[in-house]
Amino acid sequence: MSIKIDNIGTSLSGYFAEHQYSKVAVLVDENTHRYCYPIIESLLPPHVLIQIQSGEINKNLSTCEHIWSALTENQFDRKSLLINLGGGVIGDMGGFCAVTYKRGIDFINIPTTLLAAVDANIGGKLGIDFRGFKNHLGFFQDPNEVFIDPVFLETLSERELRSGFAEVVKHGLITDKDYFNEVTKDGLNQANWNAVIAHSVQIKNAVVTEDPKERGLRKILNFGHTVGHAIESFYLDTENHLLHGEAIAIGMICEAFLSTKLLGMAKEELEIIKTTLTQIYPNLNIHKGDFTSIIKLMYQDKKNVNSFLNHSLLYEIGRAGYDVAVDEKDVMDSLFYYHKI
Repeated sequence: MSIKIDNIGTSLSGYFAEHQYSKVAVLVDENTHRYCYPIIESLLPPHVLIQIQSGEINKNLSTCEHIWSALTENQFDRKSLLINLGGGVIGDMGGFCAVTYKRGIDFINIPTTLLAAVDANIGGKLGIDFRGFKNHLGFFQDPNEVFIDPVFLETLSERELRSGFAEVVKHGLITDKDYFNEVTKDGLNQANWNAVIAHSVQIKNAVVTEDPKERGLRKILNFGHTVGHAIESFYLDTENHLLHGEAIAIGMICEAFLSTKLLGMAKEELEIIKTTLTQIYPNLNIHKGDFTSIIKLMYQDKKNVNSFLNHSLLYEIGRAGYDVAVDEKDVMDSLFYYHKI
C-alpha cells in the first residue's frame, strides 16, 4: 500500500494507467455522492455507483448486505475494484465488504473527511459495528492505495472538520509535543492543511508500520478511545448523537485525568489538555446516572484482557504508554472530572 497526498486527478490517472480491472464500483453515501463524486466522476473508467446511508448507525451487516448484493447483481468478479469515497464509515465498511466479497477484491480509499485522511484510512483496520459495539467485526487489511487530496475538506461542515481535528490533536499528544502545540495554536484555522495531514499521516504510518497487528506500540493510537468509544456507542441512537471526534475529545479529557492519577502526568499538563479541548469541543452534559452504563460498554473494548479495562495513557504530552489496567472506580472518577467542567 502507498499513501499519496496529491491532486486527485493526478493520483487516479496514474493508478488506472498501471492497473486494469474487469469492473469498477464507487461506494458513496448521500453526502459524498452530492459533494465529492462530481470531483472524480470524469476521472474514472466506466463504473457502478453504490450508495448507502451516511452515519455510524448504518455501519452494520445490513448495509454490508446491500453492498455485497450490488456487487453480485452487477457480476463483479475477483479482478474487480471497489473505490471507497468518503469518511471513516465508508472506508471501514467498504474495505470490510471488499475483503469478504469472493474472498477478496482490490479496493482503494479516497478519504473525504479530515478524520479519514489522518486516521481512519491509515493502518488497514477494517470493521463494522455489531449489536451496538463499535468495530466488533473486522480485519486488518491495507487498501491497495490511499489517495488524499485536501480539496475534499472544502466540502465539510465545521462540525465535521472539528471531529477530524480530534485525531490530529491526539497524534501530537501521544508522540510529538511540538506538533500538539503547533496545531492547537491555530485550531481549525490552519494555514496549511496539506502539511498538517502529511505530518499526522507520517506519525500514524510510523506507528502502524512498526506494529501492524496492534500487539504493542500501535495501542498508543487508542488514547482517548476506550472512554470515547463507550460514550459514542452510548449516545449513538439518541438525540445527543456524537461524531467520532467529539466523543474522542471527551475520552481524551477523561484519559488525561487517568494519566495524571495513574502514570504521574503533571497536573499542569492535564490542565493544558482540558483547556485546549474544551475550547474546541462543546461540552456534553453526561448524566451521572449514565456513568455505569457507559463503563459497562467499555468491557467490550478490544484492548481488554481478563476483564481488566486496559487503557492507553500519557506519561506526559508527547509520550504515551499502553496496557494500563484501570479499575471501574478510576474510570468513574474520570467521568466525574469531565462532568464538573
